[in-house]
Amino acid sequence: MDRFLEAPLVVFRVGGIPITETVFISWVIMGVMVGGGFALTRRLRRTPTGVQSVLELLVKGLISLVTMTMGRDKLGFLGYMGALTLYLLISNILGVTGLRPPTSDINVTMALALLTFFATQYYRFAFRGFGGYLKSFTEPVIFIFPMNVISELAAPVSLGMRLFGNILGGSIIVAMIYSIIPLAIPLPFHLYFDLFVGVVQTYIFTMLTMVFVKMALE
Repeated sequence: MDRFLEAPLVVFRVGGIPITETVFISWVIMGVMVGGGFALTRRLRRTPTGVQSVLELLVKGLISLVTMTMGRDKLGFLGYMGALTLYLLISNILGVTGLRPPTSDINVTMALALLTFFATQYYRFAFRGFGGYLKSFTEPVIFIFPMNVISELAAPVSLGMRLFGNILGGSIIVAMIYSIIPLAIPLPFHLYFDLFVGVVQTYIFTMLTMVFVKMALE
């Protein structure tokens, strides 16, 4: 349990720059995503079978989710949402292997939340222009301008902290249970906190990202 309460371990250094287990595991996940995507799409068939059928089903599900949440005209965000979903899913459920999930590191969750924040600000500015961007903070009345600014700044904090808290909390609870109960008994807790909670948090983070970007474009 103590390892989840401490800063991530330094695996090695590159030119004096420490590479923590969070960074290293994230690199591995990204490598698996890129390599897996390349390998699985090399021999696509017109009539899908086996793994291709499963992959196409997942892609169609994501397309449907983006369409229902953001609108069909926002399918240009499909690539980013797909990459975000896959990275979060792998990271969140990595605790099943005994490794420390990258999303149990607040630096990772806040970095992802800031990506969403800057994306929403960029698209709001690009869609409304400078005047419309400033005006959006005065709606519905100018007197709540400070509250709108605070609300906007609080959104990425809430988004990142929610993911961090749930994944870290689950990891700590599972570690505590394993420390006091024989190995076989905690398995259901292990599956719940590492699999179920990981999938749910992936869905919540991705959905909120879609909603925030959609609101910026309205």
